[in-house]
Parts: sequence; C-alpha cells; structure tokens
Amino acid sequence: MNFSRKELIETDATMNQMRNAVYVLARLMEKNGIRHSKAILRKMGQNIARTYINYWKPTDIVTLVNLKEVVTTIYQKILNSAVSIDINEMEKLIHVQDYRCALCKYNYDDLEVAGCEVLLGLVSEFITLISKESYESSSIFLEPYEVAESRAYGNKKCVQVFKYKIGKGE
Repeated sequence: MNFSRKELIETDATMNQMRNAVYVLARLMEKNGIRHSKAILRKMGQNIARTYINYWKPTDIVTLVNLKEVVTTIYQKILNSAVSIDINEMEKLIHVQDYRCALCKYNYDDLEVAGCEVLLGLVSEFITLISKESYESSSIFLEPYEVAESRAYGNKKCVQVFKYKIGKGE
C-alpha cells in the first residue's frame, strides 16, 4: 500500500518505524566512527519539520504568551505525547518533560546518543519556521540546547531543553 506524505502523518505506525530507524542509524554511525551524531540527529529533526509544516501547522504565530500551548500541541499531534513544560525566563530556557517519549521507549546501554536529539531539531525548527513566517517582533525562535534526561539512558522520563530568543530571528 502506498501512502502520500499527508496520509503518513495521520498514521500511528510511523513513529515506531522512526524510532527503530534512529537507533539503527545511531549504531551505524558509532560503528563507523562518525562523530557529531547528536548534530546529525538534530539536523534530521529539522529536515522533518521543514517537510511536516507543509501539511500541518499548529498556529500562525508563536510568542511567549502561547509558547507552552504551541509546544504541547506539537508534541501531542506529531508524537502522541503528553508533556509538561517549564519556561525559565531568566536563562531563556524551555524544559520539556516527556514520560512517554516516542523515540526513547527503551533503555539502550550500548549507545551514547538518545532519539530525543531528533525532537530537539524538529521542535526548534518547527517553531522557528512559524516565527519566520509571522514577521512579528514578539515571535519566539528556538535552538536545541540539550537532552538533559532520556529513557534511552535509563531515566524515567525524557527532558529536552531548548534555548529561546524573542525577536526577528536571524
């Protein structure tokens, strides 16, 4: 059966395949001595966001006022996750806690990279693309910061951290 990209984003099975592919890729990179695997996985997430936004977008503008709602919606719609979000306005950091991270379902003792790295790229690029389109001076731009915790590392939850800035972007 052939699916269009639009049909694929509406299926549940795609995330299982994505998770499997991420860890096969991570092992392959490690085996072949490829460095910067975190950056490669983040770039993968950014590329996914650039395609995904052509088929679905949660809002037309992202500001500090609706940031939690927009990020929550992205996690719910794309990843089928329920997350809690903390914004540290002093350090300009966003902490996303996910107990059901779609890309980190299992503990992988043999890897030093978590599937959440893909999510850092995906979510930050999604928000940035929306903000670039809106041309608002109060728009939010995200950058991947770190995976602070991951179920792939044996933690009980995944915590993805983003750095944000307010303004016109690049």
